[in-house]
Amino acid sequence: MIKGVKIKSLKKICDERGMIMHMLRCDDPEFEKFGEIYFSCVYPGVVKGWHIHKKMTLNYAVVKGMIKLVLYDDREKSPTKGEFMEIFMGDNNYVLVTIPPKVWNGFKGIGEEEAIAANCSTLPYDPKEIYRCDPFNNDIPYDWNIKHG
Repeated sequence: MIKGVKIKSLKKICDERGMIMHMLRCDDPEFEKFGEIYFSCVYPGVVKGWHIHKKMTLNYAVVKGMIKLVLYDDREKSPTKGEFMEIFMGDNNYVLVTIPPKVWNGFKGIGEEEAIAANCSTLPYDPKEIYRCDPFNNDIPYDWNIKHG
């Protein structure tokens, strides 16, 4: 586990009418404050990443499909510096992942359908607060390819 990252199982309440999918409440221990909620759609095999936030905490849940969320810690004074986390989340693993500021993150659509990831962030989007880099050409030693075997 990367220091500061939290993973919490979420509830799906199903009946003959459909389903309710819980994500985050203001009285949950993971809730810090409200900045904005947005949805990011990703097609199978597409990588969205890498990016890092200076101040923002992210709260991801995937409401449709599946993604591989990858986190990388290169924070100088972190006890988990240099570590990766891979979290497969979505239809088959409905969880909330809380990502603290300054942890690199990106995700890849997996499976055969578009995935929809919801993010309830602690700050509204600010282009001055985020840094992005190419998912394949960077200093992060990660391979996005499927690991067979």
